Amino acid sequence: LASRENLGLYCPTGEDLRRERKAPETGETMRPVTIALAVAGLLAATSAFAECPGNPNAVGLSRTVEIDTTGGPGFGFEQYRMHDFLMNKEVVLTFDDGPWPENTRAVLNALDEHCVKATFFIIGKHAIWHPDILKDVAARGHTIGTHTWSHANLRKMKPEKAKEEIEKGLSAVKVALGGNPAPFFRFPYLQDPNELVTYLGSRNIAIFSHDVDSFDFKHRKPEVMVKALMAKLEKKGKGIILMHDFQKVTAKAMPMLLNELAAKGYKVVHMVPKAPATTMPEYDQLAQAEVKGPVGSGRPTSSVVKTISAGPTQ
Repeated sequence: LASRENLGLYCPTGEDLRRERKAPETGETMRPVTIALAVAGLLAATSAFAECPGNPNAVGLSRTVEIDTTGGPGFGFEQYRMHDFLMNKEVVLTFDDGPWPENTRAVLNALDEHCVKATFFIIGKHAIWHPDILKDVAARGHTIGTHTWSHANLRKMKPEKAKEEIEKGLSAVKVALGGNPAPFFRFPYLQDPNELVTYLGSRNIAIFSHDVDSFDFKHRKPEVMVKALMAKLEKKGKGIILMHDFQKVTAKAMPMLLNELAAKGYKVVHMVPKAPATTMPEYDQLAQAEVKGPVGSGRPTSSVVKTISAGPTQ
């Protein structure tokens, strides 16, 4: 697809992802015609993505990048300085800790208004509790990664128990979603023990940190959150932004934030995986045992329950 850029990323299993590395020198050069074609294709894709029906001032989606998660590459310069794929004025929007009633859908609605896509790092337990919201996230075209089963600090756990947190969370999202999520993972509290970085590499799961942390959980006023986030972003000029759709302040701030991004000339990049994640049968069973009833048919609540009459307004 012309609108997709295959990053072809590879990180050998077990490498320390936090060290800076230089790309190997191949000696190859790109011919001018090849460069011209690549630039033309990128401009065409950007133009196609820029339109947003009903909102001429939308942030807009500049491009979609496909990520090869072989070997567990790391992203986000806060911790992993391996791959810098964003151009100036490009951002990736990411959200942790959902799905959550009201807040997640408020975030989704704001993203829809600007025709942009994001990546959601889902807590397994929350997925089991709110499968209808999770399915709505997927139905609106966003990427779904994972964030452990219960948001535990894996650095404080024994390795085997920590691996169970990772795998059960992955399986829980699969059970609730009715399909495999992306092999994208973010450590709770960004605590990434080396042995678990190595383990995720062996499972071909990419790890995501951030470039700009919203610290939304510290703010009560949406306008204060947006001002602080934009100040950080303006200093860096681009980056992976970390937010939480679990937080009410974030849900309230999203329309304002997206308007600010548009006003400052930023564009959103959407990440998708080259292949979905795989789960393990034993953890699928553990996750399924947490389901207290049928997960459902995948229909949104609005199509299952409709108000057909209402009393007078008080």
